[in-house]
Amino acid sequence: MKIRVSELAKALGARLEGDGTIVVSGATEPADAGPDDLALAMAPAYADGVPKGRARAAILWPGADWTALGLQAAIFVPRARLAMAQVTAMLDPGPHLPAGIHPTALVDSSARIGPGAAIGPYTCIGPNVRIGARCRIVAHVTIGADTVIGDDALMSAGTRIGDRVVIGDRFVAQPGAVVGADGLSFVTPEKSGVEEVRESLGARGEIRPQGWSRIHSLGTVIVGNDVELGANSCIDRGTIRATRVGDGCKIDNLVHIAHNVVMGRDCLLAALTGIAGSTVVGDRCVFGGASGIADNVQIGDDVIITGGTKVLSNVPAGRVMMGYPAVRMDQNVDMYKALRRLPRLLRDLGSRQKAVPNAGPND
Repeated sequence: MKIRVSELAKALGARLEGDGTIVVSGATEPADAGPDDLALAMAPAYADGVPKGRARAAILWPGADWTALGLQAAIFVPRARLAMAQVTAMLDPGPHLPAGIHPTALVDSSARIGPGAAIGPYTCIGPNVRIGARCRIVAHVTIGADTVIGDDALMSAGTRIGDRVVIGDRFVAQPGAVVGADGLSFVTPEKSGVEEVRESLGARGEIRPQGWSRIHSLGTVIVGNDVELGANSCIDRGTIRATRVGDGCKIDNLVHIAHNVVMGRDCLLAALTGIAGSTVVGDRCVFGGASGIADNVQIGDDVIITGGTKVLSNVPAGRVMMGYPAVRMDQNVDMYKALRRLPRLLRDLGSRQKAVPNAGPND
């Protein structure tokens, strides 16, 4: 996509200096930039790369000397990553799909497809599905019966949407994402070993062989507006009630949201996060990579869970959690410092014991 530098500056609400008529078609790091690229040099650390590339225009940090860097135009932004979000959105056209239904797609006659939607090759759309306007469904996508998808969705290759799922507007699914698979709900005829140790905190009675019977997932998944789902991530349907993901949630690759989870709005989940069944998550929570949340836990609003943290109990609003098991971040740092001191403390203790002479039998 080609755009004038002056148009970029106006869209960013940023100050422009130099030749605003320059047209750019991409954005890149300064040293790799060609004459039609916008160099992203948003901090002084990137300044040395600008003369190594061939960019004529760049986004710079406030106060940068753009003429000394050999540029013909510069846009100045106070918050670099926010500018990146806006610039990349303007320069990314996304997959090109002509409106209409590809000849190889299988669309049930009862499905309703909104105006301007594009249905790619080998897509399968079930009975009574409703797909909103301008949706782009790339290829090899399956959408189950009675599912509703809002306007302007983008579903990449291999996306799987189950039956009776409800998804809002501007949904984005990366390749291999799954919404609406059955959850892990199984039961044994008698109390299982898992139930026993949960009650006894480890003690077990008689161990006997048991088989598992499936509890079928009769619920669904309800996804809000502006939700993005990463590659090979999964949201399971509820057992009886719906699994819910609020507006604006951004979910990374290989994330698992289990059955009956209720997630508030504008949460951010990094890769390999797992949230177990029936957990309730508040608004604006952030989960670092490979974090894990136990089942039936309550997470308050604005909680931050750092990478690798395992949450086993309720977390109040606004708390920052770290470690396994999760504790407050400041407390975890103190615990880690104490743990690192242990070898030295043990050596000191051993040397002091040797310094004390053995007491005699009459002392």
